[in-house]
Amino acid sequence: MIKNYLQNISKIYHEYPRTFWTVIVITFIDRIGGSLLFPFFALYITSKFNVGMADVGVLFAAFSVSSFAGSAIGGALTDRFGRKGIIMFGLIASSFSTVAMGFVTSFQFFIVLAFFIGILTDVAGPAHQAMIADILPEEKRADGYGILRVAFNLSVVIGPAIGGFLAARSYLLLFLSDAVISLLTVILIAIFLPETKPLAHPDAPKESMTNTFAGYGQVFRNAAFMLFLGAVLLQVFTYMNMNTVLGVYLRDVHGTPESSYGILLSIIAAMVVLMQFPITRRITKFPPMLMMALGTFLYVIGFSMYGYVNTYAMFIVAMVIITIGEMIVSPVSQALVASFAPEDMRGRYMAVAGFSWAIPFAVGPYLAGLIIDGPKPNLLWYAAGFVGLLSTFAFLALYRIRHNQELELETMPNVTAL
Repeated sequence: MIKNYLQNISKIYHEYPRTFWTVIVITFIDRIGGSLLFPFFALYITSKFNVGMADVGVLFAAFSVSSFAGSAIGGALTDRFGRKGIIMFGLIASSFSTVAMGFVTSFQFFIVLAFFIGILTDVAGPAHQAMIADILPEEKRADGYGILRVAFNLSVVIGPAIGGFLAARSYLLLFLSDAVISLLTVILIAIFLPETKPLAHPDAPKESMTNTFAGYGQVFRNAAFMLFLGAVLLQVFTYMNMNTVLGVYLRDVHGTPESSYGILLSIIAAMVVLMQFPITRRITKFPPMLMMALGTFLYVIGFSMYGYVNTYAMFIVAMVIITIGEMIVSPVSQALVASFAPEDMRGRYMAVAGFSWAIPFAVGPYLAGLIIDGPKPNLLWYAAGFVGLLSTFAFLALYRIRHNQELELETMPNVTAL
C-alpha cells in the first residue's frame, strides 16, 4: 500500500515541470508566514484597540479599496515586465508593512497605514496567478491550481496552530515572524525561480505603458468574463466571513478561544491536503460552471449552519462542508479565469478577477460587523446563505448559456449544409 502511494506521488511529480514544483515549494514557505497572522488579524484588532467588528470592517475596507489600485498596477506591470521581479517587490513591501502594523498603537493611524499597505502588497497578486498559467497547459491548470491549494493548506495545518501559540504570548511575534518568512521567500525566488513570462512574438509591435494600462478596457468589454466575475463576487460575499468575522463570532458568542479557532482551521486544512488533488482530478470531467454552482451551494449549507449550531463538534461539521465546497470552487475558478485571458494579457485579467474578491472584502466585513455587533449576530449566517444562493443560481444560469452556445455551434455545420 505504501509502495503504491509512493509510486502515485512519483507519477504526479513527473507530470509537471520542475519550475511548477519550485513555485509550489516557495509558495508553501511564504504562506506559512501568512497563515501565522491572518486568521488572528480581526482578533488582534478587536482586542488591542478595543473596537467592534464594524470598526474592523472599516479597516478591511481600507485594505480592499487600496488593493484595487495595487492590483491594477501590478497586473499591467506583470504583463509588461514579467512575473518574478513584481513578486519579489511585493514580498519585500509586505515584510516591512507587516512589521509596521505590529508597532502601530492608534487605530486611526492603522487605517491610514492600511491604504498604503494595500497598494504595495497587492501589486504581486496578478503575477502569482499568471505564473501558474504560464507554466502549465490549459488542460493541466485546474489540477495545478489544486496542487497550489494543497500547498496553501499544508501551510495552514502548521501556521494557525503555531500562530495561536504565539498570539497567546504576544501578537507582535506574529507580525515579526511573517516579515522574516517573507524576506526568506524573496531570497529563494531570486536564486531558484526563473522568469515565466511568455516571449512576445518577434513581429508584435512594442506596446507603450499607456497602451498597457489601456488594455484594461479590453478586459472589461469581455461580457462573458464580467458575468462570470459577477457570480464570483456574490460567492465571495458569502465566503469572506471565513477569515474576517467567524473567529470573532465564535469567540464572542460561543466563548471559543483563539487556540481552539486555530486548531479548527488546522484540522480543516489537513483535510484539504489529503483530499484536494483527488477531488480536482474527478471534477475536471464535469462542466466547470456546474462545479462552481455545486461548490457555492455547499457554502450556503455550511455558513448557514453557524446561525443555529452551538457546539464545537458542529462547528467542525459546518467547516467540513464549507471546505469541500472550497475544494471544488477554488481550482475551477482560477482555471476559468486563465482560460478567458489571452497569453499576453494574463496579468491584467488576473488583476480584474481580483476585484471580485477585493470588493466583497471592502464592503462585506463592515456590513457583517454591523450585524455581529447587533442584538442578533446569528442573522449574519442566514444573510450569507441567501447571498450564496444568488451566486449558485447565477452559475447555473451561466452554465445554461454556455451549454446553449455549444449546442448552437454543433448545429451550425448542418445549417450551412442545408
